[in-house]
Parts: sequence; structure tokens; C-alpha cells
Amino acid sequence: QVQLVESGGGSVQAGGSLRLSCAASAYAYRRYCMGWFRQAPGKEREWVSSISTDGSTSYADSVQGRFTISKDNAKNTLYLQMNSLKPEDTAMYFCAAVFYFYRCSSPREADVGYWGQGTQVTVSS
Repeated sequence: QVQLVESGGGSVQAGGSLRLSCAASAYAYRRYCMGWFRQAPGKEREWVSSISTDGSTSYADSVQGRFTISKDNAKNTLYLQMNSLKPEDTAMYFCAAVFYFYRCSSPREADVGYWGQGTQVTVSS
């Protein structure tokens, strides 16, 4: 059974940092591209970052240079290190397992097979 559980969200001041974690089932972790999406109130869910099974990473333009995606193979855990946070980063962040490898570099919602429950990130100015 595929399970994704996020943690690490919270409230920070602009310019601060947070690290999100996603504990994944071994099957999902080793088979699928893993990524992060976020959704702010009144906005569509948008892709933030992803990492392929071979370790290749990609980022949305809005977070490139500030966020870093990584994974710990020993723990089957995905991470998103978020630095230089801005109020615009405020959103619910979701861990995702992407089914289609050819969409890993910029996946859409429809490409995602499994979602975590989400963790809230709030950045104040």
C-alpha cells in the first residue's frame, strides 16, 4: 500500500527557512518520481519541485535557487529544504508520487498517482 506522510510545516518570518519531510512507502519511493506541490487558498495546485529515480532534480521558476529537493534512500524519505522564504510561498504543501517518468521534470496534477495529506507553510512579512 502506498503511503505518503508529510511533516515539517509551520509559521516563519520572511527570509527564514523550513525543511519539509515526506515519509514514503518503499514501493513508491523506489519506483516513482517524487515531488512537491503546493496550493494557496483560491489558487490551483501548482508544482514546486521533483526528483527522479536517478536523482535528477527540477524546480519551478518561482522557487529555483531558494528550495532544494533531496531524498534519503535509507529512510525512504523525501525532503524539501526551503530557504529565503517569501510570503508568496504560503500554501499547503503536498508530497506526491508521479506515475509518468516523462513528466517528472515538470509534472501536472494529472500525472500524480498518490498524494500526501499536506502540511501548512505560512510565511509572514
